[in-house]
Amino acid sequence: MRWKAPKGMMDVLPPESERWREVVEKGVLLFRAYGYREIILPVLEYTEVFARGIGEGTDIVRKEMFSFLDKGGRSLTLRPEATAGVARAFVEHHLGKSGLPVKLYYWGPMFRHERPQAGRYRQFHQMGVELLGSPHPSADAEVILLCREFLIGLGLSAKLVLNSVGDDACRPAYLRDLRSFLEERTRELCADCRRRAEENTLRVLDCKDERCRDVLREAPGLEAYLCSGCRDHYRKVEELLKEAGVDFVREERLVRGLDYYTRTVFEFQDPELGAQNALAAGGRYDHLVEEMGGEPTPAVGFSIGLERVLKALPPVDGGERDGVYVVAIGDDARRKAFSVAFKIRALGVRCDLDHMDRSPKAQMREADRQGYRYCLILGEEELTGGYYSLRDLVEGTQERLGEDGWLERIGGLPARGNGG
Repeated sequence: MRWKAPKGMMDVLPPESERWREVVEKGVLLFRAYGYREIILPVLEYTEVFARGIGEGTDIVRKEMFSFLDKGGRSLTLRPEATAGVARAFVEHHLGKSGLPVKLYYWGPMFRHERPQAGRYRQFHQMGVELLGSPHPSADAEVILLCREFLIGLGLSAKLVLNSVGDDACRPAYLRDLRSFLEERTRELCADCRRRAEENTLRVLDCKDERCRDVLREAPGLEAYLCSGCRDHYRKVEELLKEAGVDFVREERLVRGLDYYTRTVFEFQDPELGAQNALAAGGRYDHLVEEMGGEPTPAVGFSIGLERVLKALPPVDGGERDGVYVVAIGDDARRKAFSVAFKIRALGVRCDLDHMDRSPKAQMREADRQGYRYCLILGEEELTGGYYSLRDLVEGTQERLGEDGWLERIGGLPARGNGG
């Protein structure tokens, strides 16, 4: 039998994996510049963390979680998202005791049992930040700006869409009227939306079925129902974004598929990706920490879908050549080449050498295939003459260098390679 990866789960191979690493590293540097610190969460949580945090009526909890019983009979779930786990960790480890706000970032694999499609897998990867402890609109604006800067830094241009989904003071009245509207039009809705209308009414607004979207154009809008507190909060978020020169569109049909959101929600959308066009999304969740057993703690954050981001980037072109490949001709040179490669790597420069007993020409071809910029050639002539031949594979030039000369030249190369 020839084994394959499970359905909806993929291997990420070079050179694509190198670009993944580059994207993650750019995100980490940016998040740290904003004062966020890394939290590393378990991949498994007790199922109740997600059932309580995300919501029993959500599609994620009802249909998409990978859950199983452990040997003690307790239900565990592979994490479908990270925010509920962050809130659990915040409460468990009393992270707010040392002062607020607490600013955290994470990245890693998530798991949802759904139909695999473009940019959407059963094992997928997210990066995100969470700012816990501040109720102020400036916190919302900061995470939105941070998300925008990350995407711009990758060379992506995405439309920012904003909305307010209200809170416990004003949302119930809207849900009552929306539910009444949907009951009158129930025959025109898809099967999922007929169920959502009863169990998770707000989620109907996020349906991608064109029949439902036509019906929802006549549904009551959420904006008219917002209380003064939610209206004022949203207005201040908009003002801060405008002051920062950020373009955005308000879309009062925008909701998120998780029950914990309150007030601000947002998405960065790339229309070229089709129906599943959200590169990143997030919002405010002021009651989740309390739902996890903690003190009332307002919070806001976002997550970025790495597969979607990578899909939106231009194809890999191989990148710039870098590093040194040590070409050895003869047994004596091969022994010497091993220690030379060790010295080059100690300088932080990408380096490799032949382990397949190839001919000199084949070694040069391998260096070219692997994207190396230079070949450091060691043969009988070089060993006898006490020098090294350094060939530039881009310029097509070659020069002789002594021990100090090649160390100085190679030591001046970029300290990091392209991830190889």
